[in-house]
Amino acid sequence: MKVPEMNYCMHCGTKLIRKYLQDEGDIPFCTTCNEFRFPVFNTAVSMIVTDETNDRILMIRQYGGDEYILVAGYINKGEDAEDAAVREVKEEMDLDVVGVHFNHSHYFAPSNTLMLNFTVTVEGQQPHPNREVDSWKWFSKEDAKKYIRKNS
Repeated sequence: MKVPEMNYCMHCGTKLIRKYLQDEGDIPFCTTCNEFRFPVFNTAVSMIVTDETNDRILMIRQYGGDEYILVAGYINKGEDAEDAAVREVKEEMDLDVVGVHFNHSHYFAPSNTLMLNFTVTVEGQQPHPNREVDSWKWFSKEDAKKYIRKNS
């Protein structure tokens, strides 16, 4: 998978050249700022939302989609990933997170996003979704694997 390359400096707009940097190889370089420019990408969190018994997983449908996905969202500037996971579950589903565990990361090329996946445990089992969520459902772990959108 080829990652999109930066062509212009994000600070001044100068066309970048490739310049060798020891231990890194050829890196985009701005001749105006006289600085190397490393790749820039979005960072988001996705959450496997479980109930306190850890028997069920909450999944949602969003923005008119007909497939179930995990609760997810972008990390705000200055925000820790764990805090973003808690915030997104509260914002989208109005559930209080009582436990957070990091699972893994995955670069998603179509949106130039590094996805950080967590399992979160929530108190209560009656979500109150915000306007971003069309519908939601608690699934058994087996059914969650069956019904989640492919490549989600």
